[in-house]
Amino acid sequence: MPPSSSAKIRSMDMPIIDRVFGMESGVVLDFSNRTFAEFFRDEFGVDIYNPYWAAQGTSKAKRLRYYLRQASRQNTLDTLNALWEYREATRATADYPELDDSVRAAYFRIIQRLGGKPPEPPPTTVCTDLRVDAHVTAALAARLLDVSTMEPQARGYAFEKFLKDVFDAYEMSARASFRLTGEQIDGSFSLGEQTYLLEARWRNAMVDAGTLRAFNAKVEDKASWARGLIISQSGFTPDGLQAFGRGKRVVCMNGLDLHQVLSCRLHLAEVIALKVRRAAETGVAFVPVRDLHLPVRG
Repeated sequence: MPPSSSAKIRSMDMPIIDRVFGMESGVVLDFSNRTFAEFFRDEFGVDIYNPYWAAQGTSKAKRLRYYLRQASRQNTLDTLNALWEYREATRATADYPELDDSVRAAYFRIIQRLGGKPPEPPPTTVCTDLRVDAHVTAALAARLLDVSTMEPQARGYAFEKFLKDVFDAYEMSARASFRLTGEQIDGSFSLGEQTYLLEARWRNAMVDAGTLRAFNAKVEDKASWARGLIISQSGFTPDGLQAFGRGKRVVCMNGLDLHQVLSCRLHLAEVIALKVRRAAETGVAFVPVRDLHLPVRG
């Protein structure tokens, strides 16, 4: 039978929730005060910094504990699921401790008791033999290392040329950079029936929310079937990904993703398609390659 609407978080659940979200010292994951407030406002329309939620203390962890104990069963379930999605989306760039299987299983039992479906455990990336010749992928991987030794300006142009050659190797109809009135597009490629605009970034700093929003605006200004892929060698700031939000037409890759595609001889089109699928399922723009379920081929 489905759980009753009165099913709530129990005291015995809190140590598990604390462990999953790193709340023992008063924090929650890698949230700052600002991003914690934005998370609750954007996801649930809740002002988590309202004094009401500080009845048991003012830290982020104490506010969250009190909220989980006071909210309805459905709101509690939605919060636990959203926080888990955030944890999975940001663990590539945040230093979260690995969860023991027993802790993970106990957390999933809480979700199930509240009437939810336990999240699927993150699968392991599998290196597979694919159509692109091993010598080609090895040469591309070596070029990627060569690009890293260049001066910044030359490196940017070389990275764009390198990416075009990568997409050509995977027969994805790549087009080099082009300029429209008032804007620069680093390239485009085809994936199935979709045309993707490409933004390539090789800078020391991680890409922030402003860059993500600007590129998404370029994509949304084009045809309704256009999508966007932004590749940032240095990755993306957790705050930027959180502020960028959900439901956009852009998916993200970082340098480690690109390295894994080449070194594991994964199919680039398949990787991007799986990223798009995960974005459609979760609303998260960046899911690392290591967290995608790539089928083994014989």
